[in-house]
Amino acid sequence: MVSLGCPKALVDSERILTRLRAEGYDISPDYAGADAVIVNTCGFLDSARAESLEAIGEALRENGRVIVTGCLGAEPDLVTGAHPRVLAVTGPHQYEQVIDAVHAAVPPRPDPFVDLVPASGIRLTPRHYAYLKISEGCNHHCRFCIIPKMRGRLVSRPVHAVLREAERLVEAGTRELLVISQDTSAYGVDRRHDAHEWHGRRWRTHITDLARGLGELGAWVRLHYIYPYPHVRELVPLMAEGRVLPYLDIPFQHAHPETLKRMRRPAAAEKTLERIAEWRSICPDIVLRSTFIVGFPGETEAEFRTLLDWLEEARLDRVGCFRYENVAGAAANDLPGHIPEEVKEERWHRFMEVARRISAEKLAGKVGRRMEVIVDAVDADGAVCRTKGDAPEIDGHLFIDENFAHLSPGDIVTVEVDEASDYDLWGHLVEEGR
Repeated sequence: MVSLGCPKALVDSERILTRLRAEGYDISPDYAGADAVIVNTCGFLDSARAESLEAIGEALRENGRVIVTGCLGAEPDLVTGAHPRVLAVTGPHQYEQVIDAVHAAVPPRPDPFVDLVPASGIRLTPRHYAYLKISEGCNHHCRFCIIPKMRGRLVSRPVHAVLREAERLVEAGTRELLVISQDTSAYGVDRRHDAHEWHGRRWRTHITDLARGLGELGAWVRLHYIYPYPHVRELVPLMAEGRVLPYLDIPFQHAHPETLKRMRRPAAAEKTLERIAEWRSICPDIVLRSTFIVGFPGETEAEFRTLLDWLEEARLDRVGCFRYENVAGAAANDLPGHIPEEVKEERWHRFMEVARRISAEKLAGKVGRRMEVIVDAVDADGAVCRTKGDAPEIDGHLFIDENFAHLSPGDIVTVEVDEASDYDLWGHLVEEGR
């Protein structure tokens, strides 16, 4: 299995592998030992599409028997036009079609003595954290995005199914649950927030009920891809109470109202600063992460300066930025006023310099503080950890470089911060009772 793209695609890969393992298939660590290769593709940006096509080509060269799935699979003619020798092409979250393609390529040989799979399924992430996908698709029509075309409209999983999966994961050793979807704050809208029973209580298919339920499992709960709707305020007290991590991943994308209108973003920029201030008043330790796009068609220098001014005032903790690029099939491609590449590059550097400085200032303020961290890896040089404000693979780290030999991935320990850089921290373990 070659799995590309976002965590949502990773969850799809895990589900496919779980099903195949349950049917008796083994997963090869390399091309040479495999009877076939599944490539789970990304098709969001042109650069990602190119990477996916390159991965398919590599799998064909190294193995020759390739099944393609994922977002690029929504465009089968593109895939087969570039690589006519692939065995099958299926779209995103089409699990049954992928399994059928595997059956055709490598017929199963059932064996009741070995066809066993752990209750938690097959995981591509480390044992101590797991992505928990709560819905598919999206109801928004942002001009730069083709996700609704590829994955369809919002389809939420019923709340009791999500809670049962999360419970199994925690029972299997998961210490951190990362909740993901295209629009997590819209969870359950398509189901009219119907209620279901779990452990003798009724729970709505709604993000606040889900967060409360997950908060009872004893694991860290991290919420990703939250749009800044007014009801997000209901989540923040749960963070202040310690039920879920004080971390919100909110894709603001821009701050100028005209740019947001051209993007067709669903939230009004003028209210976000008020909401951020309110969230921080409820939960002072809340960490806010976001992503932005610079160089969107029609973005003027004045609009870009508004974004920089907004960033200075918002002082977000973790920030990513993308230079706008066309995506095949996206409505933004046809907008007037496309920005020259050199201007995008210059604005990206200016934006990232402001974000870097803010990050450095905020992390410097953590020196001397004590905090809980989760251990991700331990080697001869030290332990690589994350604070409650750091998601795996996208945010920063806290490093422990002394008295770490007894630590293991998944341990949650208390540290005191000794040093800070632009994006990372260093600290030492605090002994219990001291």
